[in-house]
Amino acid sequence: MASDGDDEQVSNKQVILKNYVTGSPKESDMYVSSNGTIKLNVPEGTNGVVVKNLYMSCDPYILIQMKKPDTDSSKPPVSALTGFGVAKILDSRNPNFKKGDFVWGITGWEEYSLITDFQKMFKIQHTNVPLSYYTGILGMPGLTAYCGFHEVCYPKKGEHVFISAASGAVGQLVGQFAKLFGCYVVGSAGSKEKVDLLKNKLTFDEAFNYKEEPDLDAALKRYFPEGIDIYFDNVGGKMLDAVLLNMRPHGRIAVCGMISQYNLDKPEGVHNLMHLLLKQVQMKGFVVSSYYHLFPKFLDLVLPHIAEGKIVYVEDIVEGLELGPAAFVGLFSGRNVGKQVVLVSKE
Repeated sequence: MASDGDDEQVSNKQVILKNYVTGSPKESDMYVSSNGTIKLNVPEGTNGVVVKNLYMSCDPYILIQMKKPDTDSSKPPVSALTGFGVAKILDSRNPNFKKGDFVWGITGWEEYSLITDFQKMFKIQHTNVPLSYYTGILGMPGLTAYCGFHEVCYPKKGEHVFISAASGAVGQLVGQFAKLFGCYVVGSAGSKEKVDLLKNKLTFDEAFNYKEEPDLDAALKRYFPEGIDIYFDNVGGKMLDAVLLNMRPHGRIAVCGMISQYNLDKPEGVHNLMHLLLKQVQMKGFVVSSYYHLFPKFLDLVLPHIAEGKIVYVEDIVEGLELGPAAFVGLFSGRNVGKQVVLVSKE
């Protein structure tokens, strides 16, 4: 229930879009404002909640809201960016949430948020793991990895699996799910540090630095001499083109992201699509929101694995909302190692 006293208004630091982004995002496209204020009580007549944001998730899809829309407006809206985060409810007029509950879902890049849309908001039932995990392994990236691998790729034990951007928030989990399922797993990443992480900590069978491979087709043939059964695609572009040459008959490709294309004014073409036809390969794009109904099933699977140490999760946490723009921009150059998270406030 909502609080009864007078509304308390406090300052509310926010990350705001300064310029619509063309090409690669820059820190200067955003600014951190300390001028915002918010009332910590939910307004009468709404069924919303007011939350204190604890963690914000840096995800490439945030770039979509930073692009100029198809309107005449040349100035971006003066409001906080939004994205997945973890928060604590300070006040509620919604019967499904109460003061003190922890939640994860879409919130603002700001210290406090008033939330009235609950389609992408989930109550956190299990607090015996780090709350930051709900920006990653127990949140949107974890559910994406689980559904993309199990529901889109329908794997078989012993199959050969390749994952691009394999040390990222989603890729590191796909690889571990595949290993637990009994598959042979190879990942690509953009540095020696990340390659070592995949092989030594995340249980991948092999990994390679794509930046050191002048011929991606040759690299894939080196690691998959008999071909690839499942490709979990996070990057698109030239890597996807090379993978198509190396798919086995009746292979499956899950298109989760195309980070190599997000900052290009003109996307690269894909030239080897004939192999989809000749090899009867299934290639399917998916968005995690179509699979939210599987979240309880996903938790039942992954929570015991975490408790038993069968799945590990690597996070790259920066402290302070003012570091959010730099952390987000770093995604597109591979600066982060593991899931990039911004600690907004300690509980």
